[in-house]
Amino acid sequence: MLILAADTSLPLLSVALLRDETVIGALSLEGKGSRNEKLLPSVDWLLSESGTPRESIDLFAVTRGPGSFTGVRIGLATIQGLALVLGKPVCAMSTHEAIASEFHQRVVIADDAGRGEFYLSEFEAGRETRPPHLATAEERSRLHGHVVDVSAYLQRHNVAAGCARRALEIHRSGALDRYADVTPIYVRLAEAEVKLQQKRSE
Repeated sequence: MLILAADTSLPLLSVALLRDETVIGALSLEGKGSRNEKLLPSVDWLLSESGTPRESIDLFAVTRGPGSFTGVRIGLATIQGLALVLGKPVCAMSTHEAIASEFHQRVVIADDAGRGEFYLSEFEAGRETRPPHLATAEERSRLHGHVVDVSAYLQRHNVAAGCARRALEIHRSGALDRYADVTPIYVRLAEAEVKLQQKRSE
C-alpha cells in the first residue's frame, strides 16, 4: 500500500511517502508562516523524485492538530483536495497520535502552546487514553513517567512518516471509518476569536 502523509501543524512542516512500512521518501522544512506555499511543492517534489504518479497513491494521511491554527487548516484542506480528486480515502488523526504511535509504553505528549501553556495528551502503547488538553507550565513540570517533548522529537523524527505508519495500522485493522473526521483539533480558541469574544462582552 502506498501512503502519502503530511503534517503542517508544527513548526517543521513534514511530508512522507511510504510503501507499507518502508519509507520511499520524506522531508521536513521550516514551515512557519509559509506552509501554504511549501506543502504542495513538497508533495510534488517527493513524488517526482521517487517517480511516483499521484494516481498510484492508495491512502492519504494527515494530522489535524493541536498546533498552528492556520497550519492545521492548510494541511487538512490540501490533503482532502488531493484525495477527493483521486477518489482515495483520507486517514486523519491528532498530531500527538502520529507521534505516540512510535512508542510502545505509556507516554505523555507535551507541546508548547504559547501563553505559558502546553498541549498534553496521554497514550498507552500508541493508543490515546486522554485526548489533547491545555495545561499550565506548573502542571507540565509535575508530569511523571515518559514525557515526549514535541520540539525535541522534531529534531530527530519526521512526524509525517509516523502519521503514515499509524495510518497503515488503522487501515489494516479496518478502522479507517473512525479516522474520517477531518475537523481540526484546536483545543482552545484562536487569538482572533478570543479578541472577538472580548469585544462582544464589553
